[in-house]
Amino acid sequence: MSDCIFCKIIEGEIPGHKIYEDENILAFLDTNPVSNGHTLVVPKKHVENIHEASEMNYMWDGLTDISNGLKQAFDPEGINIIQNNGEASGQEVFHLHFHLIPRYQEGDEIKIEFNRDELENGEKIAEKISEEL
Repeated sequence: MSDCIFCKIIEGEIPGHKIYEDENILAFLDTNPVSNGHTLVVPKKHVENIHEASEMNYMWDGLTDISNGLKQAFDPEGINIIQNNGEASGQEVFHLHFHLIPRYQEGDEIKIEFNRDELENGEKIAEKISEEL
């Protein structure tokens, strides 16, 4: 995609702090990190979101390896792996990407909060989703 910033990073048209690359994926540092080591992992093939990624099982191995590399490099208390689909979910760049965000106890001001309710009609909801699989 000619106007996709991640495609431009993949093609080397604009710089990025690359930390891993193979024939299928690229991992690079987020230019606006929320923590030390905040990394983005993208497939080299342009797809907009997870709904277009059925043939990209290789993403899992890359995410695991890069997450382990972050753990070894910075020894964080934990790592959030976040992937947003669609504008309503907070997706800003419409090229599939995963955020690997190392979490550190001391001085960590990252807030990820959800308003949770009790599950109602769980059987009906589970059945509806299962019918589509």
